Amino acid sequence: MKQVQVLSLFVCALIGNVLSGSNHVFQDLKDREGVISFLEHSEAVSSSSSVTDEPLMVGLTLIQGADSNGAVCLDGTLPGYHLDRGSGTGKDSWLIQLEGGGWCNTIKNCVYRKTTRRGSSKLFEKQLPFTGILSNKVEENPDFFNWNRVKVRYCDGASFSGDSQNEASQLYFRGQRIWSAAMEHLMAEGMQNATQALLSGCSAGGLASIIHCDEFRELFPPSTKVKCLSDAGMFLNVKDISGGRTLQNFYSGVVSLQEVQKSLPSTCIDHLDPTSCFFPQNLVAAVRTPLFLLNSAYDVWQLQSSLAPPSADPHGTWKECKQNYAQCNSSQIQFLQDFRNQMLDAIKVFSASNQNGLFINSCFAHCQSERQDTWFADDSPRIGNRRIAQSVGDWYFDRENVKAVDCPYPCDNTCHNLVFNDVVSNITFSQSTRLTSTSLILPIIFLVSLCSLSTTEFKFVQ
Repeated sequence: MKQVQVLSLFVCALIGNVLSGSNHVFQDLKDREGVISFLEHSEAVSSSSSVTDEPLMVGLTLIQGADSNGAVCLDGTLPGYHLDRGSGTGKDSWLIQLEGGGWCNTIKNCVYRKTTRRGSSKLFEKQLPFTGILSNKVEENPDFFNWNRVKVRYCDGASFSGDSQNEASQLYFRGQRIWSAAMEHLMAEGMQNATQALLSGCSAGGLASIIHCDEFRELFPPSTKVKCLSDAGMFLNVKDISGGRTLQNFYSGVVSLQEVQKSLPSTCIDHLDPTSCFFPQNLVAAVRTPLFLLNSAYDVWQLQSSLAPPSADPHGTWKECKQNYAQCNSSQIQFLQDFRNQMLDAIKVFSASNQNGLFINSCFAHCQSERQDTWFADDSPRIGNRRIAQSVGDWYFDRENVKAVDCPYPCDNTCHNLVFNDVVSNITFSQSTRLTSTSLILPIIFLVSLCSLSTTEFKFVQ
């Protein structure tokens, strides 16, 4: 029943937003990121694997006193994290996972965001399931299961990197201070004694892990083995289907509103504008600390919200393709292949370094390290004969040099592809093509009925 409890929090909050008159709540990039974050979370809870036990639920810790240094969420509440202590051989090893969840680029969007769990710790879940790279089971997470594993909550809207405020709207853009407060608190909790450390993050958290990677390295003495992992964080500054630059325009708002330039590496700011330096393609080659890029070549968040957003597709010619990759026509597939090629071009210099690692698969996915089915399960995605968890482990522990790049779609039959089905509000809960979500459908429908949402407003497609 734990998965039902987790889902109920999201569904009822979602319903409240719909009924409150937020007619365009799912049109902004930040909300589409939230949609996919929920899909990742629900699939992680319900994913099929050889293990049937419920995931470990880990309690929330608020960082007391963080507000004295201005380290607060958008609404001024305390930041927080979830920590499961390591044991045995992992007691002095630390894995930090930075939570994802989009960004906010205007006062209006950030005011809305502070009424959600992405902007206020008052709305944080009191417990989170630790799955995938956070799992405490050796059969689910062979290399990191007994480490100290931490999920740092995301409530600033700028990938843990803003530093400003808007008094009129009572908004606090303090991502950089939240990062610093969390690291200081965790160091006092024992991370200062780490012999091994890995900074990871998914989506907006994946971008944050790139931005803060070298800062993380500097927390530790040279003797500590420190590396970083960015999962689905390789957001590209490319043209959308209309020839515009949707994500560039959005990022420009984020950077200027939250004064992100204060946190961006000088190696980039010295020769590029701040917005360009919020794009990983302009950062990764200069990161000094060993870094692993885990990404889909056809990232579904970028497809949904950056490459073919509604604003660039007024006639809906990409609607079916966005919902189900199998419905894409030949010209759309070619556009996506060009996107893949641009990603591979963007990481050429990065991949030339022996210390860096790659796992770029040709799946329609987003965030594959937090989901058990994609991280490490019997039928997990592979490149060659290695699953994602094995590839990251081999790279971290220097067992092998990992530069895994998949052949173009549709060659990979190990993918767990996300498929979306349309409803009035532009969101639905569907399953990976390799997962069975029947067990979740009835509880979700039950929750919907409890929240009094009519079937004409929402549909759940099995």
